Formats: sequence, C-alpha cells, structure tokens
Amino acid sequence: KDADSSERVLMDMRWGLVPSWFKKDDPSKMQFNTSNCRSDTMLKKSSYKGALLKGKRCVVLADGFYEWQQHSGGKQPYFIYFPQTRDAVAEEEEGDEEWRGWRLLTMAGIFDCWEPPAGGEMLYTYTIITVDASKDVSFIHHRMPAILDGDEAIRKWLDFAEVPTQEAVKLIQPTENIVFHPVSTFVNSVRNNTPECLAPIELGAKKEVKATPSSKAMLSWLRNSQEGSPQKKESDLQRWTSQFVHSPSPKKTSADILQQWLGKEGEPAAKKHKA
Repeated sequence: KDADSSERVLMDMRWGLVPSWFKKDDPSKMQFNTSNCRSDTMLKKSSYKGALLKGKRCVVLADGFYEWQQHSGGKQPYFIYFPQTRDAVAEEEEGDEEWRGWRLLTMAGIFDCWEPPAGGEMLYTYTIITVDASKDVSFIHHRMPAILDGDEAIRKWLDFAEVPTQEAVKLIQPTENIVFHPVSTFVNSVRNNTPECLAPIELGAKKEVKATPSSKAMLSWLRNSQEGSPQKKESDLQRWTSQFVHSPSPKKTSADILQQWLGKEGEPAAKKHKA
C-alpha cells in the first residue's frame, strides 16, 4: 500500500492470472483460462477488474510472440516483433550510442497476488491483455497482445498512483509498429527452444535463407543469451536475413538488457517495499 509508484521491479510471475479471491488450495483447479485478457471485458470480469482497479498493472517482456495463420494445408506460424532498425556499425562510426541488442516487445499485462488458504508463499501471476489485431497482421490472426510502444507509454501504464485506471486503459490499443516473418513449424513443439524457432523461411520454398554477417551475429547473440537451452551447431541453424536485424556485439545477455530496461545505471536506488 505504501509502494513507490515510480519504482520498477523485475520478477518472475506465473503466466495465467490467479485472482486473489480464488478459494481453492490449488491454482491448477481453476476452471477457466486466464493467460489472455480481452481489453473490452477486462473491467467487467471479476478475474481482472479487482486487480486492475487496484493498479496492479505490469509489462510483460519478450523477444516477440508467435501466431498461427490458418490455411487449407494447416497452420503457418509467424514470429511478430518490434522493428530492429539500429545499425551498430554505422552508429559506432558516427559516434552515437552503441546498439545494445534486441529491442524487447513490451506487452501490457495485469497481475495479482494469491495466497494459499492454508498459508504459504504468495504466488504472483499475470495475464496479457489482447486487442483487435492491427491491419498489417490481421491476415494472420484477428487478435494480438496490447503492445506499449515507447518509454512514455510504459511509464504511464506502470505508474498506478499518477495515472488512474480510466486513463491507463486508453493506452490499450492495437499498434502498427510491428514486423513479422514466417517461421518453420519446428516452433510448434514446446520442446524446441533454439534460435531456429525464430529463423525466417521462404513460404513455398524448401531452400534455407542464406546467411549474412549480420544474421550470423544475431544468431550468435541469441544463442549466448539463452540459459540452459539445447546447444546446436551453427551449421544446423537457419539464418536471419539482413532485412530483419543488424549486427550487434554479442556480449550482453537478455538478462543484462532487462536490467538496463528496468533501471538507469548510476541513479540512486528506489526505495524498497513489499509488494
């Protein structure tokens, strides 16, 4: 209750919101799916309304998300993400800030805290808010996550004290500032967690997209940022093409970038509080 609304906290949460009022002793006994929350009903459904009105707003970070297009031959997966437009080499020559890696997708979410009726550790869970798909991706699927584009939108969504609920929900809109490409059905299995899941393919062609120095660097950065995922030889992986990404220095991990997103180095630490 005495939390500093300007403070940003990075923490693990379970995907699939468990409302604080849920009375059973096991969250898996919930009879409904709360992974996604429709923007048009989030202030009506009891699962989300209470948490939202209490300011329990969060941002879910990801490299991007997958969606499947239904067609006569089955389902074609696509990877959807923010445009990656910064060229590290060009900027370094011009003396600008070094490109620090992949721009993470910032999706609007709602979280809640559930305590087991018999006592025990509090469980933090979240749901991702969804909206009607923007025009460019509507041919893939009619829904998409609510994406917060830019620091100001993120600040307003997270600042529950300065930005009341009715103002914050105005930020929940489809965005056109996303790009996408088809990927292999290799991604359909949850056991597969390698850069091959993100590699673009040519629809209707069996041949792999050819490697470029840029794509090799990007895949190297992705592989280095994974923790505990299966290792594959470089020759086994499909490649990014230069239209999607530019060459980074594969030194920072995903965790480093998340920490950079959360706080500004050199600033005094925000006051500590209990959630």
